[in-house]
Amino acid sequence: MKKKHNEKHSKRIRKLVAVCSLIAIFLSVSTYAWFIGMKTVRVSEFDINIATTEGLFLSMDGVDWKYNLDVNEATQYDNNTNKLDGVELIPLSSVGDMDSTTSRMKLFEKSSLTAVPGGYRLLSAQVNNYTNTEDTTGEYIEGDGYVAFDLFIKNLSGEEYYIENNPDNEEAIYLNTNSKVKVATDGGVENTGIENSIRVAFAQIGRVKGDTVDQDTITGMTCADSEDGAAQVTGICRSAQIWEPNDTDHVQNAINWYNESCLERTAADVYADSSYTPSEDDTTTCNAVTNGTAYPTYAISRRIDVADNVNIYDGTAFNKYTANTIDYTTYAAADTDGKAAYKLVEYPYFTDTMKDIAGADRPQFMTLAPNSITKVRVYIYLEGQDVDNYDFASLGAKVSVNFGFTKERYTEGDIDYDGPSTDITPSEEEESGPDVEP
Repeated sequence: MKKKHNEKHSKRIRKLVAVCSLIAIFLSVSTYAWFIGMKTVRVSEFDINIATTEGLFLSMDGVDWKYNLDVNEATQYDNNTNKLDGVELIPLSSVGDMDSTTSRMKLFEKSSLTAVPGGYRLLSAQVNNYTNTEDTTGEYIEGDGYVAFDLFIKNLSGEEYYIENNPDNEEAIYLNTNSKVKVATDGGVENTGIENSIRVAFAQIGRVKGDTVDQDTITGMTCADSEDGAAQVTGICRSAQIWEPNDTDHVQNAINWYNESCLERTAADVYADSSYTPSEDDTTTCNAVTNGTAYPTYAISRRIDVADNVNIYDGTAFNKYTANTIDYTTYAAADTDGKAAYKLVEYPYFTDTMKDIAGADRPQFMTLAPNSITKVRVYIYLEGQDVDNYDFASLGAKVSVNFGFTKERYTEGDIDYDGPSTDITPSEEEESGPDVEP
């Protein structure tokens, strides 16, 4: 059995060098959307499939470990709080902060939106995933308007297990260069831009040593350190890594909406005509948005109230008003009281531009500890503060989201590879890994 297991590992190294994980998600959407509008995006169906190579195994219940995992068919642990069925997406915003008490990512939704002379005044409230709990496990129940699920990743690299939560001890993981979000070929409508506002967040909750087999210990991991018999749980709870696909893509209709709505802001009263510079010849006085250029997202970091006087276009890149925005480095360095003073944060997403950097300059996406099982909470949502949001974007109807991970920093093109093909499809038996031992 062990010999066969090792032979299979060797085959997978040769056949699937570049890919460590691949997830495919199909979202069907209808009605209108976004912070600018008042309606929702409905998700009627989606499929999620994950495949791994050497040293990485996946599970949704902490017991059944696979090379290949179909999230819709995989066994999920009892009383989980995954949000996969019947989800209705609504515009949300987040800077990836985690609530260490609930082990949930903080998200904010629109509570009110009112047209003002130079855009829209925004009020927002925190999504309620911090009050109600599942009776049996005590896990906090996620709110409405987004996809969320637990994914357990077993990384068998190395033999040492580091109890302390220190990213310097961990292994670099890269976002696969084939990762993309686009309008689905089956049922999607191009040129609406709906695909440009999706975000995918990965929140590492906690981890245990890779040889742990107790299901309750694995699935019950939280942001808190704990010791369950011989199993030492390391709470992680660091800010989520968030991927922004299509960071340089902007459809003309979204640009037209922005040009029609945005005016340069010069004063604090979000309602007053005198707080905005009138347009001349129907040309916006805000900074230009052009296709092919990436622009920042000023994401919501806390509840936004009337007294905050926030316009959705606030920020240097858009209406030039800076009183309500802060850079992420300053925000991250602040204590709790300091962060409460900030409203909109220029969030540094991991973007497609970064993903496509080649060779030695290619940046890592996240890190995983060697010889560990890590509980990762995956969030898929629509970023309401994205400049590509406008009322008609959801006419795109359907998008496909594909992403994966690799431990390989280089692709064949990076090193001018000239050898046997690395694009060899493994057999069904190799993909499912029936002989993989815990």
